[in-house]
Amino acid sequence: MDDPAAPGPAGSPASDNGNGNGKGKPGAPKGREAFRSQRRESEGSVDCPTLEFEYGDADGHAAELSELYSYTENLEFTTNRRCFEEDFKNQVQDTKEWLELEEDAQKTYVMGLLDRLEVVSREQRLKVARAVLYLAQGTFGECDSEVDVMHWSRYNCFLLYQMGTFSAFLELLHMEIDNSQASNSALRKPAVSIADSTELRVLLSVMYLMVENIRLEREIDPRGWRAARETFRTELSFSTHNEEPFALLLFSMVTKFCSGLAPHFPIKKVLLLLWKVVMFTLGGFEHLQALKIQKRAEMGLPPLAEDSIQVVKSMRAASPPSYTLDLGESQLAPPPSKLRGRRGSRRQLLTKQDSLDIYNERDLFKTEEPATEEEEESAADGERSLDGELDLLEQDPLVPPPPSQTPLSTDRVAFPKGLPWAPKVRQKDIEHFLEMSRNKFIGFTLGQDTDTLVGLPRPIHESVKTLKQHKYISIADIQIKNEEELEKCPMSLGEEVVPETPCEILYQGMLYSLPQYMIALLKILLAAAPTSKAKTDSINILADVLPEEMPITVLQSMKLGIDVNRHKEIIVKSISALLLLLLKHFKLNHIYQFEYVSQHLVFANCIPLILKFFNQNILSYITAKNSISVLDYPCCTIQDLPELTAESLEAGDNSQFCWRNLFSCINLLRLLNKLTKWKHSRTMMLVVFKSAPILKRALKVKQAMLQLYVLKLLKIQTKYLGRQWRKSNMKTMSAIYQKVRHRMNDDWAYGNDIDARPWDFQAEECTLRANIEAFNSRRYDKPQDSEFSPVDNCLQSVLGQRLDLPEDFYYSYELWLEREVFSQPICWEELLQSH
Repeated sequence: MDDPAAPGPAGSPASDNGNGNGKGKPGAPKGREAFRSQRRESEGSVDCPTLEFEYGDADGHAAELSELYSYTENLEFTTNRRCFEEDFKNQVQDTKEWLELEEDAQKTYVMGLLDRLEVVSREQRLKVARAVLYLAQGTFGECDSEVDVMHWSRYNCFLLYQMGTFSAFLELLHMEIDNSQASNSALRKPAVSIADSTELRVLLSVMYLMVENIRLEREIDPRGWRAARETFRTELSFSTHNEEPFALLLFSMVTKFCSGLAPHFPIKKVLLLLWKVVMFTLGGFEHLQALKIQKRAEMGLPPLAEDSIQVVKSMRAASPPSYTLDLGESQLAPPPSKLRGRRGSRRQLLTKQDSLDIYNERDLFKTEEPATEEEEESAADGERSLDGELDLLEQDPLVPPPPSQTPLSTDRVAFPKGLPWAPKVRQKDIEHFLEMSRNKFIGFTLGQDTDTLVGLPRPIHESVKTLKQHKYISIADIQIKNEEELEKCPMSLGEEVVPETPCEILYQGMLYSLPQYMIALLKILLAAAPTSKAKTDSINILADVLPEEMPITVLQSMKLGIDVNRHKEIIVKSISALLLLLLKHFKLNHIYQFEYVSQHLVFANCIPLILKFFNQNILSYITAKNSISVLDYPCCTIQDLPELTAESLEAGDNSQFCWRNLFSCINLLRLLNKLTKWKHSRTMMLVVFKSAPILKRALKVKQAMLQLYVLKLLKIQTKYLGRQWRKSNMKTMSAIYQKVRHRMNDDWAYGNDIDARPWDFQAEECTLRANIEAFNSRRYDKPQDSEFSPVDNCLQSVLGQRLDLPEDFYYSYELWLEREVFSQPICWEELLQSH
């Protein structure tokens, strides 16, 4: 696309200023004006305030509950209340309300509700289920404020769980999943609506409210609630009463929905419940960090240097790159010789300094004196030379210069010294460094020996010492080493003792259907992405939001449009958080479990899907106002609904950004980082799909955590993007240097990568896949467990063993003898010769 401020072609007035005949002077003001207008455009295009966002496991409790319901369902709140009041009036003779009953009377009533659930009539069963749902929603008809609704919702959910409500609803959910009549009815309909999933939505809503309310921990909770929470977590985590873990049932619902066999499933509610069940049973981010610390201590590894989420919270967002300037900075800026004078030179120095002014609002190196001619020439040389640009990376704005160079004035802002992350070095990096050094100085190598330094110069000794001081051994390194030893010596090391943790049980249950689960989740994510185009053969994720009768007025259409967009955003949020949690827990449990899930995500095109998601105006997505606060639960149950107008629908809320959309973007970036870290073949996928400009546009969002994961993804592919890209994106390069962890001998900024051989990439993935299959086969394929077990070769002891035969064998024993023994001729000579 042609840029109106770009220099003209040769021979045009803008470019005809370099022939040395004095015609260059009129061109200088034009060049300066074009430069300034370009700068103003670039600054205005990325005008985004710093977003005060705190990343966590989930949004606030009220927000998480409100996202369970679509705005189309709001009329059902009244239906639930009516069903409860009718039943309560018939069963409780006293004139008291629910909140006025004693706890024993409340338990007696709940027991009666559960008994009335076990009726044949489907209609009657739905009414009782709605009455239970009204209790789980907080009996809002008897409350005066939203706080009261939230309080009684938690109280009622604990009471319902203690009376066995969850188990009863689980049985009903099994019945609805297997209800072929409902599935066939939905398949025959031309358009599935919210009415087709009424029973399922009621059941899933009750279960979600119970999981979300019981999962929430508060210091003021009574001891009985804490015990109930642990019991509930165990019940959901482990197989009880010959039932699989609850998360597997929800996964099966997702795959059944994506296969087209059950288009009426309310997929948003299924995904939200699945995400919260996994978070509840396996643990959130804080629990993951505690597990990681505990596991490192058990393995004898040194403690972690930092908590990554806490470090990011203390970081400040970078100023977004000036996109038009970065793409052609050297061409747009006039030569320094043409811009003499104090004002012009000051403008050029500020332009150059801007590429380093990422972290500081006020640059520590700026002085109030005008720039000298030598400084102008130095800045110009830096723009024309990549080496000059890379030298600027050594000037870290976080580290002030010595006092002799530039004394800090008293009114300047001081920031913490040093880089935010402790540098890390892998064992492989030390081995690679020593291999290169030995080849250079002594002409041969010593394999993996990192202790022998004979024949190497003293600086190499110091370098190795520094590298070893920052060596980081991960849990995955230990797990891979142990797996290699188990593969080599299966008999001497014996059978591996695998702890029966909730994560291990979930992986065992998911193992054989895991590819289908990942494909189904990515299909739904693709359908929910704002960049995807609707296709006739794509899955319909709007079945639980579209009303039976489509809107006929403009206002109704606007409301439904907001509801549909909100519905898609919640689906993206739940899937991104679910996948991230699964990857992090499986990686901590065993690295090959993580790699197995990662490979299937990559095979299902997860990388281009995430890039497709970010190939939009991310700033607009994060600041989208697809919500109507007066229609959100619990507000809509307490206050009378005001008359909605087009202005009130367009206004949205007053928040600076949409929490769920920013949360989703960060989760997807973290997911992409986990899939590509230390994987050259997957990094090349980022390059092939031209992810650099897509990711760079996401830097417009001034939020430190999002920017960090974008910069990480840019860092791993920088060496493949070429010299010209690095030269044109020095502001981004500086941000990477400041914010991303340093690998001490990583030459990401120079691109001297000797391992970047494309023919090795496929072999790398194949080797990884072979290791994963060997791990799964050794640990989970039980028939192969007997391969190395001792064999009894004594005929007498084998024949003397007592075998448990089925009962029907004894009834047909004589018939079996007649058919298999007496009627079969036996050649005893051949039988004896064969032995």
